[in-house]
Amino acid sequence: MDIFISVFIIGWGLHSFTQRDQQVRIALLGTFLARYQIEKLMENLIQGYLRALGETDKERQDAIWSMLKTAETELVVQFNAFALAFAKVTEPQARISKLPFALPHTAKWLPGYTFDARKALSIHAHAIAQAASAGEATSPKQKAFTMMAELFLMQHTCHWFCRSKMVASARLMARHKSPYAQVLASVAPQTRKAYGALVGV
Repeated sequence: MDIFISVFIIGWGLHSFTQRDQQVRIALLGTFLARYQIEKLMENLIQGYLRALGETDKERQDAIWSMLKTAETELVVQFNAFALAFAKVTEPQARISKLPFALPHTAKWLPGYTFDARKALSIHAHAIAQAASAGEATSPKQKAFTMMAELFLMQHTCHWFCRSKMVASARLMARHKSPYAQVLASVAPQTRKAYGALVGV
């Protein structure tokens, strides 16, 4: 019985510290995101891509692709500004645990099992900009698929920062019906290389 009580107390304490740590992270990221309309632009783009991909009339489809360019440009501008602003966060605040589950203060106790969110967001900013500026050699359909993968991976990083890798992957599957491994395989090769080198996948 004593062992059970001890385990319960330790588990409860760990859970409390983890929740507190996550609340601080959510508040920190939210403070920066509140200045921009990144989430709204992302949702509008994804809905627009899906509408264009499902359109059978070529002229109407081309019109949708054309309209989406404005949203793409605005998203690039806003996400770049967000990444630059977040880069001013101190390193201890920006570390993300590589462990699949959440543990409080991983950056302090296990720094080797963390990576820098500032660098991750910089990678995502560059990737989104590259996807948006794809040349004529890339079809609108391929551009849309790549951009959606880049956006899903960026969103996964944000959820990973706030919660854990496990929770981020679960949310990715629930929201977009896309496994983490599939998203990684769908982003641009240069994104996959830079991101993999940072997070160790």
